[in-house]
Amino acid sequence: MGKKKGPKGKKITLKIAKNSIRISFDGGRRLDLSKMGITTFPKCILKLADVDELDLSRNMLKKIPSNIEKFKNLRWLDLHSNQLEELPKAIGTLQKLFYLNISNNKLTTKNLPEELNLLKNLNILNLGLNCLDSIPTSLGALKELREVGLFDNALTTIPNSVKTLPKLKKLNAERNPFPDSTNQEEHVDSIKRVERLYLVQEKDLCCSCLKMCQDKRDTQNKLKNVTPSPSKKPSFSLLLTPNSSAKNNQEEWRLR
Repeated sequence: MGKKKGPKGKKITLKIAKNSIRISFDGGRRLDLSKMGITTFPKCILKLADVDELDLSRNMLKKIPSNIEKFKNLRWLDLHSNQLEELPKAIGTLQKLFYLNISNNKLTTKNLPEELNLLKNLNILNLGLNCLDSIPTSLGALKELREVGLFDNALTTIPNSVKTLPKLKKLNAERNPFPDSTNQEEHVDSIKRVERLYLVQEKDLCCSCLKMCQDKRDTQNKLKNVTPSPSKKPSFSLLLTPNSSAKNNQEEWRLR
């Protein structure tokens, strides 16, 4: 008995691909083949390898071929919500890549290519909703990273090389089985936040300046402790619950 074949996806022709090119907000050329029912990487799009952005999200792709390396100008690559179990080593050749979204797939730590650490211009990396049990320390080589998504995996720790990336602004690692949930912030939030920022020490201020700063601080603290009366409390009932449109789309937004 022959091997059972998977679902036959939509065939993408060169004409369909050309008609799917859009101009992005910054003037780049974006090839948008999202939500097309594609099961295999369409070879015809290799003839359009000069595009700046490629969107293959929300399809049924199981594999990205090594000839993805032909997209030398690619700055933006979206592969989220497919069935990818691995990435090709050739992805490391996309040296201009700024944005990479591979969330909501079936990627394991073992099948993350080491060549990811060659993407020196990468600013945004989304690895959420996969099957990762650890994060390669080599990702710490991506010094331009500003946003990293690691949510909904099987992580028990995040390497310091990632947490201390010099330009990191956002690190989302929610819903991972960290050993001590009470200390989850230690794993997730490497960006230290403080309520007050002192540019000089109090001992370096003159008496009048010090008194002025203390008065300002006291005023702010009083404002924080003021409880608004019920009659003056603003009512924003429409903002407390999502409208019907938001409810219908919230799952889609979560996967972006």
